[in-house]
Amino acid sequence: MISSVRLYFLGTGGSWPTPQRNTMSIGLRINDEAILFDCGESTQVSLMRSSLSLMKIKRIFITHFHGDHYLGLPGLIQTMSLYGRKDRLEIFGPVGASSILGNLLSLGYYSLSFDISVTDLEGSSSIDFGDYYVSYSKADHTVPALSYAFVEKDSFRFDELKIKKMGVPRKILEIIRKEGYADSNGRRINVEDLSSGVRKGRKISYSGDTRKSQNLIDLFRDSTVLIHEATGDKTNERKVVAYGHSTGSDAASQAKNSNSAKLVLVHFSPRYNTIDPILEEARKLFPNVIAAEELMEMEVVLDDRKN
Repeated sequence: MISSVRLYFLGTGGSWPTPQRNTMSIGLRINDEAILFDCGESTQVSLMRSSLSLMKIKRIFITHFHGDHYLGLPGLIQTMSLYGRKDRLEIFGPVGASSILGNLLSLGYYSLSFDISVTDLEGSSSIDFGDYYVSYSKADHTVPALSYAFVEKDSFRFDELKIKKMGVPRKILEIIRKEGYADSNGRRINVEDLSSGVRKGRKISYSGDTRKSQNLIDLFRDSTVLIHEATGDKTNERKVVAYGHSTGSDAASQAKNSNSAKLVLVHFSPRYNTIDPILEEARKLFPNVIAAEELMEMEVVLDDRKN
């Protein structure tokens, strides 16, 4: 069962790193493990400045192979190896990932202390990881690209009064939650005997680089938090869209149409001295929106839709 989900905004800028913003990387800690969405330049430095341990990262999901979304991988992986990592690292990305990353990770002279698997993803589907799954779908960018959604599985909410009345040992509660039942002292206890309803799981969606796309509405639907790129504002809309990106208004429209609870804007063009115009135009369409700041952290709570 997942008790804690926390977001780490390790890089929030687009195209190239600046003194104000690193390139894209979003960390997600699920209980005691972590996953990354994208790994732009300097991701390992941001991790060291954050409270998220790079050694906890179990999986990395790359949206596409523009440098500001994946060129941090060699440095991060070599640092993990220097730290003596032994646990396997799983990397996922759009078609071509295994070839591109195979070449990238063979650069230079170093020895890996752990195994790495790279998986090419195509179309729209989901990968099951036990207590959660990660869905993906094709984004509308200038190169093959994916958007992702982390989805915590729904679970039964236990009723403490029922547990006490039936005298159920607490040590078997997780077995009942996972298996649907457990035998104790000669009796079978079903999850329905202890349930007070279903606890809806949290959902965090991440657009990566994309134009506003109807194709992504289903992927983003009912997100607790939607993290969406907003490269520029409407005054630069033609150029933004031509390069396969979204404006603040586009991101807000995606959040509204997908019934998302909260919108966090990322991937701001380094050409903007202030991102206020991007945030203000998004807020006109979708009030519950913030602009991500470097090293910002956010606890994702179950009732975030009410906030």
